[in-house]
Amino acid sequence: MPEYVKQLDMLSKLLQHPLTYGLSVDDPRTTFLRRRIIHSKPFLRKIYSEWYSAIVRALGRKQDVLELGSGAGFFREHCPHAITSEVFATPGVAIVADACNMPFIENSLDAIVMTDVFHHIPNVSSFLTEATRCIKPGGKIIMIEPWRTPWSEWVYTNLHSEPFIPQGTWEIPRSGPLSGANGALPWIVFERDRALFSQQFPQWHITGITPLMPIAYLLSGGVSMRSLMPGLMYRPIRALEKLIGQRHGAMFALIELELGL
Repeated sequence: MPEYVKQLDMLSKLLQHPLTYGLSVDDPRTTFLRRRIIHSKPFLRKIYSEWYSAIVRALGRKQDVLELGSGAGFFREHCPHAITSEVFATPGVAIVADACNMPFIENSLDAIVMTDVFHHIPNVSSFLTEATRCIKPGGKIIMIEPWRTPWSEWVYTNLHSEPFIPQGTWEIPRSGPLSGANGALPWIVFERDRALFSQQFPQWHITGITPLMPIAYLLSGGVSMRSLMPGLMYRPIRALEKLIGQRHGAMFALIELELGL
């Protein structure tokens, strides 16, 4: 192992947030503690507030909205009519729902939204088939997910615990409900394999991919590490990102899909 990799690993361990130290990501307690972490870190909370606001703007007047993977977040503060869900029972979540087998009748939802969830879905084709069944024509899928750029690939490969495999497929090996992941999955489906996506799901149209946040999330420490910035630095950091441009170094993207009429 190269020396710099050892040093990065040591740094990550030193910065790990004490609340989740030693807990499995598949333990429901970890999801609940991550909610506490987001609320306790002003810089990180501002990131989530900006993400949620962007999702709400993209929703427009959609009313029957399902959020997947709600356990650690606070999306309903921005969208009070949203139905919250998680893959296991956890406080503050309305229903237990699997993205590949959702408990809704046909054409009953206006939209499905998610934040940092798509790259954990074990079978993308199954999810999109299920979403097509549940969502009304003209409905949407809106997500904020990791995105591949040269910078983000280095960060996710060297500083993040989840796999980031741009050569991967649309399926993730099943393990626990959250430990299975490929951070490159959104880029794979909606950029690398865009033609395949359009061929297999022609009723779905990619209406927008907006690259976001080259450095802000990294400085926040996310949900597993200590914050490197106080909340008062959020606006200056975001202003700097927008000034230098977010496309070529983005770590995330806002992805918008619409179901044809």
